[in-house]
Amino acid sequence: MEFIDRTETLEVLYSAPGAPALRKVAPQLTPLYRKWIMAARFCVLSTVGPDGTDGSPRGDDGPVVMELDARTLAMPDWRGNNRLDSLRNIVADGRVSLMFMVPGSNNVVRVNGTARLTADDALRARFARGDALPRTVIVITITQIYTQCARALIRARLWTAGDECAELPSAGDILTEMTSGAIDGAAYDADWPGRAAKTMW
Repeated sequence: MEFIDRTETLEVLYSAPGAPALRKVAPQLTPLYRKWIMAARFCVLSTVGPDGTDGSPRGDDGPVVMELDARTLAMPDWRGNNRLDSLRNIVADGRVSLMFMVPGSNNVVRVNGTARLTADDALRARFARGDALPRTVIVITITQIYTQCARALIRARLWTAGDECAELPSAGDILTEMTSGAIDGAAYDADWPGRAAKTMW
């Protein structure tokens, strides 16, 4: 198998991008890009660091990010598994990409930029859920924002209900496999809904 190691070789295999693919890119939020992102309760945050890359799902019960200004977004870091993969990467290398999705829409809005991490009390307080505050907030400076072609989601029929989930292994099944049975996956799965409800924020 031969691998492509020159961009010139790669570009011969593809046609040039059309004008819409280039002209849709903005350096900051526009009214319509703002409307789209504020409708998104879910995104995937991609980071890069000295130990490699990381892709992290991020979700909230309202907009997954807050606009600080037209070029700046803020994302609370709510409770998770405490691995800190994305956060470590941001501290080491601020380059980030975000992929915003809205259920039912086959379009995706992508943001490329840089990020920094803060534990600023005033900013954290803006995300308060009762007594709960995020431990930190990711502050993202936008360099590019644009829509992604809908073909991938259409091909995958992402929002079409199906029975694919019925045969999937659970998180508990995977833990049992990865620990050769040292962790009781069935007990983990049974405890998870209650634990999640108590630790959502």
